[in-house]
Amino acid sequence: MKKIIALILVTTFVGINSLFAQKLEKAWEASEGLKTPESVIYYAEKEVLYVANINGESAAKDGNGYISVLKPDGSLKNAEWVTGLNAPKGMAIFKGELYVSDIDQLVKIDIETGKVLKKYDAPGAVFLNDVTACMNGLIFVSDTRAAKIHVLNDGKLSVWIEGEPFKTPNGLMAEGGKLLVGDENIYEVDIQTKKITLLVKDAGGVDGLERNNAEELVFSNWPGRIFIQRNGKTVKLLDTTAQELKTADVDFALKLNLLLVPTFFGNQIIAYKIVD
Repeated sequence: MKKIIALILVTTFVGINSLFAQKLEKAWEASEGLKTPESVIYYAEKEVLYVANINGESAAKDGNGYISVLKPDGSLKNAEWVTGLNAPKGMAIFKGELYVSDIDQLVKIDIETGKVLKKYDAPGAVFLNDVTACMNGLIFVSDTRAAKIHVLNDGKLSVWIEGEPFKTPNGLMAEGGKLLVGDENIYEVDIQTKKITLLVKDAGGVDGLERNNAEELVFSNWPGRIFIQRNGKTVKLLDTTAQELKTADVDFALKLNLLLVPTFFGNQIIAYKIVD
């Protein structure tokens, strides 16, 4: 009986160690040309990273915001590719166009030319934050301070869903007819029916929300924490809260197998590999 108990304990211990063995290994860091970077997105077709720089207060209409372009190794390609924005944050790409949230507007940029094609006003918006693109062309934008999610559909930006259970919706990710919403919890919303399902409880206030190459959820909390969901468990990969190094709207570059992390006040993009 004692041998059986010992075997169970060893097996459990090994299982726990295997589960919590993940860690982040820094691949590179970039700071040249970056000022208060809030989000980053990798565009595999052109093999570049776009970085949204607030360059000032996060809700100030000061015209200081801009988009930088980095190479896959983090080296600077174009510090001020698009300028004249206010406080750009979340980004999404759909059919050669980059969509960026900017306080109370959604900005559409032509990737080939770097020209702003259109700015869509979001009625009643307070603090537009993350952006995601659905395969059918719907562009979703979270409004963190108003507990709303807007949608761009047929050239019109309007409120798509609002209120409970959402409190401070931020990180968004569209996949397979569902919209994943990062808040204090992570929810899954059916895009057709708007039925809401709780996916991850007590996620801690989600900023960036992605999937890695193993299709595991990876998400950030702005104060400086990054987590991965594996085998139904939430595992902390990084905690830089003591250093006050923020972890804003992350992206997972599948082709590069890298987690890209904007550090906000740290004025850096740091690229990590998730290793076991």
